[in-house]
Amino acid sequence: MVQNPILRGFHPDPSLLRVGDDYYLATSTFEWAPGVRIYHSTDLKHWDYVTSPLDDYSRMDLRGLKASDGIWAPCLSWDGEYFYLIYTVVRDAREFPVMDTPNYLIRAKKLTGSWSDPVYLNSSGFDPSLFHDEDGRKWLVNMEWDYRKILSGENPFTGILLQEYDPEKKALVGEAKKIFTGSPIGGTEGPHLYRHNGYYYLMCAEGGTGWFHAVTLARSRELTGPYEICPHNPVLTSWEGSRDPKEIEKALAKKDLGTSFLKKAGHASLVEGPDNRWFLAHLCGRNLPGMLYCPLGRETAIQEVAWENGWLKLKDGGSAPKDSFRAIGDSDAEEKREPLKKEYHFQDESFLEDFQTLRVFYRDLGMTIHEREGYLRIYGRDSIFSRYEQALLARRQMELSFEAAVRFEFAPTSFQHGAGLSYRYDERNQYYAYVTLGDKGVELNLQSVIAGKTELLASEPVKGLAGGELPAYELSVSVEEDAVQFFWLDETSEKRKLGPTLHSYILSDDFADGFTGAFVGVAVQDMKDRKNYADVAWFKYEERDAK
Repeated sequence: MVQNPILRGFHPDPSLLRVGDDYYLATSTFEWAPGVRIYHSTDLKHWDYVTSPLDDYSRMDLRGLKASDGIWAPCLSWDGEYFYLIYTVVRDAREFPVMDTPNYLIRAKKLTGSWSDPVYLNSSGFDPSLFHDEDGRKWLVNMEWDYRKILSGENPFTGILLQEYDPEKKALVGEAKKIFTGSPIGGTEGPHLYRHNGYYYLMCAEGGTGWFHAVTLARSRELTGPYEICPHNPVLTSWEGSRDPKEIEKALAKKDLGTSFLKKAGHASLVEGPDNRWFLAHLCGRNLPGMLYCPLGRETAIQEVAWENGWLKLKDGGSAPKDSFRAIGDSDAEEKREPLKKEYHFQDESFLEDFQTLRVFYRDLGMTIHEREGYLRIYGRDSIFSRYEQALLARRQMELSFEAAVRFEFAPTSFQHGAGLSYRYDERNQYYAYVTLGDKGVELNLQSVIAGKTELLASEPVKGLAGGELPAYELSVSVEEDAVQFFWLDETSEKRKLGPTLHSYILSDDFADGFTGAFVGVAVQDMKDRKNYADVAWFKYEERDAK
């Protein structure tokens, strides 16, 4: 039995694909680069990172985009010859009634490339997917965003569109047809089409990507509809109570969001496994105990489902997500998941499997392992508030309790130089412990940014640790659910607290009003001339609690 989530930390909008005995999962990356993370498994239990195809500005240019804009809800598919990846580059989401949502298609014979140049498809809405019908024709499916509805106080999610894609012309052909306007849950998005036993099945996300998220299923004998809604809809949801706004308000006030360990279940995709077993991959969230905050962001879980009277149901009944499932070829014995413990050194670039950069690619950010053997050299770039070129390398927080630490060498010669440990959600919500040059010499500062308000929480004069080419510093952060504490090593190598105990809940979708999750990593600033750098000796990440 495999514990959910199977991809922990920020891994939303899973697109699950089976090719022979291999399974692939693609997830959203929003403002993080490179774009779209694809994982591989042969048993649905063990997942290995494979690639991120959006690794070129021709496929993904995020420079200047707001937090939680960028790459939304990719769809990975295969037609027997090519892998296809459909994705949206979202701009100005929720800031204005009009949201720019250009959708693109790339394809490759191997997941590791080379991928084609992107084909622009349309901009009518986000969450596109590609359906390969049995007759060989290909169909783009995506939601329609009608911004006019916002101006009149109505829901802008107005239905699911279907339009044929011609791979020879590399273009959509014919007219788009609206095939589904959603269920009473509303907010219809994330569509995927499947064909099974003479029916076309349309699976959608509804209810908003939060506590009341859901998976809706509808079917039709004809591709273009009409589609009838599953009689026991929703197929999956963490919220099984009333959807009356007054009842929802009461539930939120009492923090009563149901008994399921996995919250926010929705936005799903479907595959058939061996022995007529079927599996549903979906996003979910794990909240801080007793709190309505999920700093890990939206994660990926899997449920086993079964067909009954022509409709899908969770294998074990109900509609609430289960904490575990039986993997391919697995027994019913539960496998204990050991807390992750990783130490990163920089002899090669294998660390990039876990780390990402913001908006700009690693290779373009003044980061290199080739100037000093065994070290990652990071040249300083913009401030921690920049949406353009931050020299930040960070990895996902994957459990509610963990510790991260970094050792780096650094010699600031200006107040415009800084280097340190970042624990962040976005530019408006983050903590940063950093070494810089103050009026009286080198100092270590702890800075918070909460809802856009910046505060200096601590400042200590520091002397670097000896033994390197430059003064060395060791900083760490310990997170025990909501409690966050930073530490540093003084010149005698004594571990000391830096600043007060802080809160992790501010690094959540629910506080920041975003779609990503908490990251921890190393950042360097040079707002003078971009010549100063820090040499990173190692980075450590250790989970404290795997439950």
